[in-house]
Amino acid sequence: MSDTPAKAVIPLAVTDHRRDILGFQYVYPVVSRRAGGVSVGINLNPNNACNWRCIYCQVPDLTRGNAPEIDLALLEEELDALLHDIVHGDFMARNVPEEVRRVNDIAFSGNGEPTASRQFGEAIAIAAKLMEKYGLLGSIKLVLITNGSQLYKPAVQDAVARMRELNGEVWFKFDRAPVEGYSEVNQIALTTEQVKRHLAAATARCTTWIQTCMFAIDGKPPADWEVEAYLGVLTEAAQADAKPAGVLLYGLARPSTQPEALRLARAPEEWMQALAARIEALGLSVKLSL
Repeated sequence: MSDTPAKAVIPLAVTDHRRDILGFQYVYPVVSRRAGGVSVGINLNPNNACNWRCIYCQVPDLTRGNAPEIDLALLEEELDALLHDIVHGDFMARNVPEEVRRVNDIAFSGNGEPTASRQFGEAIAIAAKLMEKYGLLGSIKLVLITNGSQLYKPAVQDAVARMRELNGEVWFKFDRAPVEGYSEVNQIALTTEQVKRHLAAATARCTTWIQTCMFAIDGKPPADWEVEAYLGVLTEAAQADAKPAGVLLYGLARPSTQPEALRLARAPEEWMQALAARIEALGLSVKLSL
């Protein structure tokens, strides 16, 4: 472990998910609405490159591309330093609001698709090693926040299966059903069959939650036909033995940095609650974050 403690940040908040908040390259802490506590993030895409371009994405200077080569030794040093400060230091007292002073998870998220990194499996091994070192195995989760696009790859499937042994969860992005093989929200060529196939690969290997961001575009939330198409994919997935544990349904919390930003707004609370009820009617639990 590095002798240099993680420096103070004042204070962590759900509205501030900066990846460089500690001055580290790969590791950052956030207060997560959905986790209800501190999430230790691992960013395998410090080059701001992703294979999708979601119109609500908060990553500045987002570009299309692949994850860079990761300095695994530096990743381990940074994660070691932050976990040491959280477990043995006064990180929580210095930086975290009192009501959320609990560490919930280590999450592979960041500025692009984590599984696009060829070193994703090695990064999982580093997280496992340090979770054991600090007595966190079984007491916190290991989370993968993913668009699911790489789950056809055996190496990614193997890494996700390893997560199951580490109290792991996959948060599988599914915002809208594709229309004619394209998703306007995610700006990617995508078919319903691909979504279901990738979701099946995840659910077969690890506890998997659907992660859905809903919002208004040009003042209007998704039309009813869009909602019906979205619910239809969830229904078909469950019938094909790819039923997720539930749905993490959330709205906009931080402004988009994409060209569409000014067109986006929060969906009405009543609309979000009604959608949550329709999802629950499918037999799926819902965690709603407005």
